[in-house]
Formats: sequence, C-alpha cells, structure tokens
Amino acid sequence: MNDMTEGYHYNVMRRAIELIDQGGENMSLDDLSKAMGMSPAHFQRVFTRWAGVSPKRFQQYLTLGHAKVLLHDHFTTLDTANSVGLSGSGRLHDLFLRWEAMSPGDYAKRGAGLTIYWGWFDSPFGLSLVTGTEKGICGIGFAAETGAEETMEDLFSRWPNANFVEDPMFLRPWVLAAYQAEQADHDKVPVYMIGSALQIKVWEALMRIPSGEVTTYAEIARSIGNPRAVRAVGTAVGRNPVSWLIPCHRAMRKSGGLGGYHWGLPVKRALLAYESARAEA
Repeated sequence: MNDMTEGYHYNVMRRAIELIDQGGENMSLDDLSKAMGMSPAHFQRVFTRWAGVSPKRFQQYLTLGHAKVLLHDHFTTLDTANSVGLSGSGRLHDLFLRWEAMSPGDYAKRGAGLTIYWGWFDSPFGLSLVTGTEKGICGIGFAAETGAEETMEDLFSRWPNANFVEDPMFLRPWVLAAYQAEQADHDKVPVYMIGSALQIKVWEALMRIPSGEVTTYAEIARSIGNPRAVRAVGTAVGRNPVSWLIPCHRAMRKSGGLGGYHWGLPVKRALLAYESARAEA
C-alpha cells in the first residue's frame, strides 16, 4: 500500500519512540531529526504525514506517562458507551464492519473445509499479515516486533485444519478500507471470527471503546458480567485475532500501565499515540 511508505513511516516512528524515551519529551525538533539522520524539514514531513500533527505536538503522545494521562482523561465506561449492533451496520472502530462469529459447530472444526487467503500488506504500523475467508477478514497481525515468521505461525495456528492460499489481491479491497487508505471504497469491512464464548464477549466489549479513548481489563470484566475474571479477560484481549479493527490496544491496566500487547509494546504505544493525536486534531 502507498508504495510501502507507511511501513517506512512506522519505522521512523519506532526509532523516535526509542529516542524520546532516552532523551525525554523536551528534545527539540533539531535534536530529534539529527539523531534520526534526517533534515528537520524531512523529519517534519514524515511525522506530519503519519500522525496528522507536527512532531513537537506528537511527542507528548509518545511519552511513557501518556498511558496514565489517557486513563485519567479519556477513560470509557463501557456501560455508557454508545452500544452498537454487531451484525448490522453499527459503526465499529471508526469503520463500518460486518461482524460474524462462527457457529459452535464450525468452531469445533477448527477451520476444516475452510479456505483462508493470506497476504502481506504495508500498514501505518509496519508490515502486517492479513488473513481472510470468503466471509471476511479473520486475522491481522503486525510483524515489526515479532518478525514475519512468528506472525505467520501465530495466525495460521488459530485455524489448524484450514487450507491456506496466498492471495493478497483477494484481500486487498478489505485491507485498503481497514487501513483507511485514500484509494479505498470505505463501505463495510467484513470480519469473520473464531473464539470461545468468553473471547467473543471480550472482543465485543473492545469494539465499544471509541478511538482516542481507553478502558481497563477490570472494566471489561465488569461489563461482561464477570468482574472477577480480570485475568481471563486479559488473556482473551491478547488472543484477539484481528488487531486494529478490534482495538485490543485500548485496554490497559487499572494502575495506568500499558499492560501487554500481543504484537509488541512499541506497536501498542504507536497505536495509542496515533489515535490520540488524530482524535485531538
């Protein structure tokens, strides 16, 4: 997508996160650009294209303390969040998604008799692997931190009995819409999920968190009627197969810590910073 420039921008962002961690949010644009080996003007263009705001403005969203600010100022109580229909045209995660969960019988087959198409795509958060069936996207994983081989093994293992076929062109229209590419037809992104009853409930709760806001694992557990299942909720969040579309990165620890992220904490920080900046802008 976009001649692979989005992945380049994410790699720049990833390095910037490391530098800001080392030097603090008060690093000047000149200091950052010099450390990145780029001119200030070029660095400014790359950041602004990726984040929608200037590098200086964006720095606050990349700091380690930003998670606590989010939890304090942008916390979502799921009981009062706008409820959405998960099988109609409800607006989920700023995109129109068509959600369909597998039946218990299909779930038990673990993909037997199912053809799953897959391909690698550039994204605003680095190289991503996308998988999908005739019914919709069933997996999105980011390889920037985990590596391509591990990402493939992770997503493919969720459907151990399926037949996998490499066909990025089949998936391309959905992927363009999912990443909100300018050349995409932003209609509906179909999502086809496999998961246990608890996992499905947790993923539904995640989709009620608006972009630019966050919630806690404890709040999700309470919202699904099982307030003591915080650890189980955390596990279900981590097993979310469709990153970005089902925003597991918006779940945090009650203390304000980021918690874990299946595809690496630098990716989670970039996701949260990206959404925060665009929401405020």
